[in-house]
Amino acid sequence: MKVVILGIFILLSIALIGWMLAEVKAKFCQYESTDDEVEAEKETNARLLKGGWKEMSIKDVIKLISTKGFSAN
Repeated sequence: MKVVILGIFILLSIALIGWMLAEVKAKFCQYESTDDEVEAEKETNARLLKGGWKEMSIKDVIKLISTKGFSAN
């Protein structure tokens, strides 16, 4: 029984240390997009909008999905 409790404590400790490292990394290592990435995103958005794509809100999505299931006639 003591081995199980020790194992759970070690696993929890490792998880908390990993979480702490991830939080520190997120705080101090900021990601910045390069000019090429910004230009590629603009081109992609222009192509999508030209093709008639528009981002839907959650209300639009709910209107389109079937919440009643599939009914085969």
